[in-house]
Amino acid sequence: MRLRFLLLAVLAGLLAGCNTEPSVYKAGPTGKCLRKDGYRVQTNPAKIGVVERNAANGGLIAFNPGNAVRIAFAENADAAAGLEHAYRVFAPKKLRPHITDVMRQQKNAVFLWTVTPPQEEIDKVYSCLKG
Repeated sequence: MRLRFLLLAVLAGLLAGCNTEPSVYKAGPTGKCLRKDGYRVQTNPAKIGVVERNAANGGLIAFNPGNAVRIAFAENADAAAGLEHAYRVFAPKKLRPHITDVMRQQKNAVFLWTVTPPQEEIDKVYSCLKG
């Protein structure tokens, strides 16, 4: 009886751990998923912006026809505020008046789109967030 209980407990623990969401997202696995979804993804530090290049968990730019999204991955959700500030500082003057329309945060990931994305595009990108 104890062995059965122990096996059930171990199985429950394994199943619980299989579908858990990561506590932080990272550029590498997220970029891989975005590529599979048809985005052209740039992760080369020499070809991405200063904010993405200096983010603790990396950064990338994902291009989709008609729009692009820059994603910087902070060390944790609390540190994401610093990346938001950096995007505000380094944003082109043309973008600054409507930056709140094109910038979003999900845990430690900070997104900056070229143009305001439709909800469908936001959902597609968010579904690719990986740890």
